[in-house]
Amino acid sequence: MDTKAFKRSLQQSENYHRKGFGHQEEVANLLRSEYQSNLIQKIRESNYTLKRGDVTIRLAQSFGFCWGVERAVAMAYETRQHFPTEKIWITNEIIHNPSVNQRLLEMQVEFVPMQAGIKDFSVVGAGDVVILPAFGASVQEMQLLNDNGCKIVDTTCPWVSKVWNTVEKHKKKDYTSIIHGKYNHEETVATSSFAGKYLIVLNMAQAEYVASYILNGGNRDEFMAKFSKAFSVGFDPDVDLERIGIANQTTMLKGETEQIGKLFERTMMKKYGPTELNEHFQSFNTICDATQERQDAMFELVDEKLDLMVVIGGFNSSNTTHLQEIAIEREIPSYHIDSAERIIDANRIEHKPLGGNLEVKEGWLPNGEIVVGITSGASTPDKVVEDAIEKIFELKAATAVV
Repeated sequence: MDTKAFKRSLQQSENYHRKGFGHQEEVANLLRSEYQSNLIQKIRESNYTLKRGDVTIRLAQSFGFCWGVERAVAMAYETRQHFPTEKIWITNEIIHNPSVNQRLLEMQVEFVPMQAGIKDFSVVGAGDVVILPAFGASVQEMQLLNDNGCKIVDTTCPWVSKVWNTVEKHKKKDYTSIIHGKYNHEETVATSSFAGKYLIVLNMAQAEYVASYILNGGNRDEFMAKFSKAFSVGFDPDVDLERIGIANQTTMLKGETEQIGKLFERTMMKKYGPTELNEHFQSFNTICDATQERQDAMFELVDEKLDLMVVIGGFNSSNTTHLQEIAIEREIPSYHIDSAERIIDANRIEHKPLGGNLEVKEGWLPNGEIVVGITSGASTPDKVVEDAIEKIFELKAATAVV
């Protein structure tokens, strides 16, 4: 399938919408009232610091809603206003935040249901409105919706679209796209659907395994088993790793994406020599600015003296998880929560350890004077961060009185 030609054709269709519907001002007022926070603004204006009683809050200097997320949510709100009576679906969570997705459900924006792990598009009728989320949708989903005569509202983040353009360039020159990402994450599923040949690597360890295979060969069956869900149909590691290009899921850890790119550049240089490098390796910068800014701010924050770190964001949010990684690497007691409701009391917090399942931690909030670092993922509204901060202040004040 010529995915580039299909996308071009889709964008010219009268059923395709990517620029909103002229309700921006009205929607902006709604978003401000529902998601913004006067307290968070006050902390920003006070050098990202607020002290109340025994608690000093240190807020990362870049956190929360990014431009792409804000744009996607605004477009979803506009869609409901523009199509007040139509059936509206969304192919996945608009962003990885439970409160925002719940709000859309309240607005009668329904999620395409899953049957045995596969989206059931049979419920979507001709003429229905379908929103594509900030992470994008696979080209196969877009084609299905277009063929069924649906009105498509595309909120895909431009940074994600930039990665799609990159894998299109790889495909045009018959390069295999090596995508740094999670093979089952909806953004990577969408990106790989625009690629020709591809291989998805989760981390540096997997990248090193592939690099070693390029240089030294190895056990083909072991390779195919190791990446069984992470390569294109017909992929052959003995043939398809001779020409490679680098791409990434935009929410991965920036430093790791850069390291993986450099590793494969060195690998291809070693195998083919500097004069032939450009015939065997391509790399474009596809690291999202917002992801980079939030990670940089987190690195600055964890350099300070912190007693604990609270990372706020959806549990399935990749960029939030990577912020949590940074705190864990610095050995700071760190708790990933998705809302203030996870803070049960001064002794107990329900949180998601890195790579683990939800658990309740006792004795999480130290006695006496404490400094608490706070950050949030790119899908987290300021109002959710405010609620968590206020809960911490309230619990510490109560224990101080006792």
